[in-house]
Amino acid sequence: MELEEYQLRQAIIDQCLWMNAQGLNQGSAGNISARYKNQLLITPTAMAYTAMRPEMLAAIPLEGLSPGEWQGSYQPSSEWRFHYDLMRSRPEIGAIVHTHSTYATSLAITRRSIPAVHYMIALFGGNTVRCAEYATYGSQALSDQILKAMEGRKACLLANHGMLVAGETLPKAMWLATELETLAQQYYHALQLGDAVILTEAQMAEVHAKLANYGLGQTIGN
Repeated sequence: MELEEYQLRQAIIDQCLWMNAQGLNQGSAGNISARYKNQLLITPTAMAYTAMRPEMLAAIPLEGLSPGEWQGSYQPSSEWRFHYDLMRSRPEIGAIVHTHSTYATSLAITRRSIPAVHYMIALFGGNTVRCAEYATYGSQALSDQILKAMEGRKACLLANHGMLVAGETLPKAMWLATELETLAQQYYHALQLGDAVILTEAQMAEVHAKLANYGLGQTIGN
């Protein structure tokens, strides 16, 4: 195994441990994948993150083999299908984080999308974070619903299930997952107070224009 691949596998494990420590996930419910050359590296199914070692992650080729074929000593996450389909259809995606975080999942249980209740919603590629229709976990039907909800987006909620975030890199994906759970929490509390005021399309268009330079000297939140 090349050193670069080994380090990425370790980084995936580190992010799994971090998201559980931060309350973004519980137990081994979530899963993380990252693109390495022409394959997808993903956490194995039903394994505690504390017991995980880099060589235990499964590798799924993104080309050349039939979907579902994998390499390694342990089976990939039962949710491998949507990781595989998203990375195959979206070459810009370098990592995917799926969690059962409390507030995002609470909204998903009510089948709610997150509207533009805060300008930071623009980080996810549009004026909403959609809620994908329900389908059984690990199924092709769920992957199909996620692909639909993720059109033009970097995140979605999964009805009665959890949340999913995709980023260009593993650190970026985890950062976005944290941002999404924060927005979900803020929306949840706003709903307790009454009707949340939604930003207009014109107001969001201004945010999207500013975000076009985000990371190029432009700051957000100031």
